[in-house]
Amino acid sequence: MRDFIGYADRLPNVRWPGDAGLAVNFVLNYEEGAEHSIEDGDGRSENALIEVNQPRVPAGGRDLAAQSMYEYGSRAGFWRLHRLFCERGLPLTVFAAALALERNPQVAAAIRETDWDIVGHGWRWIEHYRLDEATERDHIARAFESISQTTGRQPQGWYCRYSPSEATRRLVVEHGGFTYDSDAYNDDVPYWTVVSGKPHLIVPYSLVTNDAKLTAGGLVTGRDYGDFLIDSFDVLHREGQTMPRMMSVGMHPRLLGHPGRVSGLMRFLDHISGKSGVWVCRRADIASHWRQEAPFVPMAIPNMRSELSP
Repeated sequence: MRDFIGYADRLPNVRWPGDAGLAVNFVLNYEEGAEHSIEDGDGRSENALIEVNQPRVPAGGRDLAAQSMYEYGSRAGFWRLHRLFCERGLPLTVFAAALALERNPQVAAAIRETDWDIVGHGWRWIEHYRLDEATERDHIARAFESISQTTGRQPQGWYCRYSPSEATRRLVVEHGGFTYDSDAYNDDVPYWTVVSGKPHLIVPYSLVTNDAKLTAGGLVTGRDYGDFLIDSFDVLHREGQTMPRMMSVGMHPRLLGHPGRVSGLMRFLDHISGKSGVWVCRRADIASHWRQEAPFVPMAIPNMRSELSP
């Protein structure tokens, strides 16, 4: 059942560590190698989040150009972003499609050597809303086990490609290995729900402050993206003086990992550096802090309803 009300004017009185009002979380979506492909029996090549708006290769054909664009993310883009965040000593969250890490042991090893946290982003980067329930249950379990093996740490959160199925949240809770999910875009702070009789934490994500805008239209240059991030940050930072706020910055190695685009991210990092009232953190840190400071209380929020699915 949908919830149109949320916290409304009753936001929890939560401050982030250091008395910060705004939590900023950078998310690296690592999907390259797990997307749709002819070789994996999908009957088509991937055509989303690439540098051309319309696929050039007829349906059912292998799109070598699109594959090459994805390979840029794993061969070059990842390492550019990896260097940037390591050099600046900034925390990062990886939304990892498990098969992508299986196919690139060097990337998995690089992640393993950091303290970045990991969110399960599917065993493969495909649409969960197209899977039957048994297959989806299997994919969730395979993603958890695979990521645990390749990175040496268990994914704490879950996030589907674009949209979950009606069963996803129930299956994630049923699995038992995840402490929250981010399959929601409906708030600026975490919130609780009830799934199959159990309290479950949601840490919302955003497709607004996401580099997908660079290929989906609207934003064209890295400077455009950096300016948009700065504008978003400034409003949230101001609001954070009196209420808790959260900002998710979604990144893709094959998109933002290009030189002319990452420059916009660098401008944004310079802008927020040294700002008071800001907590740059991992997604798992946000979930843990919210769980501690705003624990689940049955019916504490008047419109909270039990749900079996998103």
